[in-house]
Amino acid sequence: MGYLPIFLDVTGRKCLVVGGGEVAARKVESLLDADALVTVVSPQLNDALAAMVQRGAIAHIDRTYRRGDISGCALVYAATDDPRLHREIAAEAHELGIMLNVVDVPGLCTFIAPAVVKQGTLQIAISTEGASPAFASRLRRELERQFGIEYGLALRILQAARDYLRSQKPDLAQRSQRLKALAESELPEALRRQDFAAIERIVTVCLGDGIGLATLGIDPASLGLTNGLTASR
Repeated sequence: MGYLPIFLDVTGRKCLVVGGGEVAARKVESLLDADALVTVVSPQLNDALAAMVQRGAIAHIDRTYRRGDISGCALVYAATDDPRLHREIAAEAHELGIMLNVVDVPGLCTFIAPAVVKQGTLQIAISTEGASPAFASRLRRELERQFGIEYGLALRILQAARDYLRSQKPDLAQRSQRLKALAESELPEALRRQDFAAIERIVTVCLGDGIGLATLGIDPASLGLTNGLTASR
């Protein structure tokens, strides 16, 4: 069995989680992080899911799963302790062409959920194609140490730089050259050190004279650079 690695846009789309325990709660959290519209089907909810229902973050169908509950969904997670129910949901999802993940049963899945390292808009997905979720978790922890918060912050600057140059520099080749220089610079390292002066210098050298964080509409304090600001004055 082979898998195609993709990132799926579920913004505003209906997604269903069958189950009310800890695993189901983790799946719900990942869907909410992706701005999906989430419904949980389960006669019982753990404290985390109950709190989400109470604050209106998710919808709740307070009963066991019934055929038809997945109709209209972009994707479904099945996370119960009932293998027979999982097979029934898998058969229905196959009939309707709905993407399904049955937790810990790769043979019933049409997609598998990777271990994910997330720093801002940076996401690194790790898959062992179901061979060893524990090993995928190990790799995720190792990558989290390698790619810290500074990479998410660097992407904020890169996105702002791209938007700015798109509006100010009509020459595509020139824009690409400057953005490539910034992407390949030591910007993440300077952010890790909270070295405001170095960050400003990198941005100016890569993007052009007179261009700094303020030009890009970025408040240095929002990057956690308060200490660097103080030191550079």
